[in-house]
Amino acid sequence: MVFMVPKRRFSTALRESTRREIERIGEVDIVVGIPSYFSETSIGYVMETIAKGLDKYFRECRSLIYVSEGCSTDDTREIANSVDLSDYNVSKIVATYRGLPGKGTALRAVFEAAEFLRADAIAVFDSDLKSITPEWIKNMISPVYKGYDFVAPYYNRYKFDATITNTIAYNLTRALYGKRIRQPIGGDFAISPRLVKHFLDQDVWETDVAKFGIDIWMTTNAMMCGCNMCQARLGAKIHGEKDPAEDLSAMFREVVGTIYNLMEQYEDFWKGIEHSEEVPIVGKDIGIEPEPFAISQEPLIEYFRIGYKNFSGVWEDILEEEDYKFIDELMKIEKKEDIKVPIEWWVRVVYRYASAFHATPMQKYKLLNTMVPLYNIRVASLINELIDKTTEESEEYFEKQAQVFEDMKGYLIEIW
Repeated sequence: MVFMVPKRRFSTALRESTRREIERIGEVDIVVGIPSYFSETSIGYVMETIAKGLDKYFRECRSLIYVSEGCSTDDTREIANSVDLSDYNVSKIVATYRGLPGKGTALRAVFEAAEFLRADAIAVFDSDLKSITPEWIKNMISPVYKGYDFVAPYYNRYKFDATITNTIAYNLTRALYGKRIRQPIGGDFAISPRLVKHFLDQDVWETDVAKFGIDIWMTTNAMMCGCNMCQARLGAKIHGEKDPAEDLSAMFREVVGTIYNLMEQYEDFWKGIEHSEEVPIVGKDIGIEPEPFAISQEPLIEYFRIGYKNFSGVWEDILEEEDYKFIDELMKIEKKEDIKVPIEWWVRVVYRYASAFHATPMQKYKLLNTMVPLYNIRVASLINELIDKTTEESEEYFEKQAQVFEDMKGYLIEIW
């Protein structure tokens, strides 16, 4: 394992006061965790919707909603504490976690609480959801009671949402491990107690997995331990979307860095995978369409141009000669609508960086800084390629791209 581990370690993400609350509750059947940070405008709605779903579909179960808070300085905690769940058979804990700041540590606290409470099913939902409905609760948790260990979300997403998923995470998950899990970093999951115990036993909770890397880490570990997996239909995911033109460098480094680190850990496995297979999609369809949102193309292109000035030497060392020359051609393009990046070029970039990451003994994550401008120009290209396409047509494009990642896997093995 090559994750960097800091000197100070926490044996638990639960504070003593939180542990006493958990002991007071005793046992529950279902734990629903909500990792939250600066969520004052949405946390109340998410909590109330989850409570309604638990009451409607799991009324006979004792349930706990656990808001795992990241020390927000807005009113997230105050609003969460004020939500009245007395009409439901649902307990509530709102607590700040201990450890590295990030979603991973927030989920560690949820998992520890669920294990202590001997829950039969565990689900987690993002705190900024606008489209969550009671049916989400049913579709996510029911499969756990039917024997599934890991339930990934299956959304209808706007074509320019989830760009890290659509450019890297889905493609590598499918090509490397042979499972067509469409949203491996989707944010909303359901998990069996057996898998929760497996997660807690891993020595990663004070690494970058504790930040944005947690979702892809959970998905990959679920695949590697041979768990029974499915995807739950959730309709559209409408949330506090991030414009890809904004600086997503930290999230990019942590997600992609975790994927590349896991490639090193599971090298013997993924080298033997030749084809991908479907993962069951379960649950009644929730007919909500994704909402379009504005996207800024110019900052993406400018980020790429600045990256060329700073990192062109690194790119020349990592990429094939012809692929580096293509970057020179991109720099000459004046009209933003003329930017088009071939899928095959992008696949080689992702695979060459995986190989370079593998070969770099130290400061691996700094290497990923030089990849971000290339990701940005790939997204700028997607805007041009998909601007006039429907959601269905865009999804066909992403599936085609994922197949190219599979078809070119031999190239990765050759340069690894």
